[in-house]
Amino acid sequence: MITKDDLLGAWKLESWTVGYSDRNDFSYPYGEDPQGLLLYSDDGWMSASIARHSRDRLPDDVPFRKLPEAMKAEAFSSYFHYAGRYRVVDGDVIHYVSQSLNPNFPGTEQLRHAELDGQTLVLSGKDSVAGVIRFHSLVWHKLAAAEDEGVVIEGDD
Repeated sequence: MITKDDLLGAWKLESWTVGYSDRNDFSYPYGEDPQGLLLYSDDGWMSASIARHSRDRLPDDVPFRKLPEAMKAEAFSSYFHYAGRYRVVDGDVIHYVSQSLNPNFPGTEQLRHAELDGQTLVLSGKDSVAGVIRFHSLVWHKLAAAEDEGVVIEGDD
């Protein structure tokens, strides 16, 4: 059974698939090659961000607030984020959302079943939309600590 210590650190998203109770196919909410970063801290905080692999850049010569609404909507629809507290209970992880790009998420509890195989973490959960149950499966790979990768961060002497 997974523990809090098993989760600590940074995780890179490998895949996100969704199955459906009313059919036999799968979908890929952010494409078949999404990017994502999941962070779990020792003091009980988490943050998850997911994006399409290829996202169109916004124009550099126009302030963000002056961009056309359709352009901003496309940028936001290719990215997802939420953050908050977390705890591990009987092999499950509960995310207590306090911040999110989706304004409906703050104040919710996101229950994820967690399975760990070496450096691979699978978080699964389900929800219901219009009477159809959706089964989510997110596969994450543990990232090495920055110092293990030879990354030098300014100010770290």
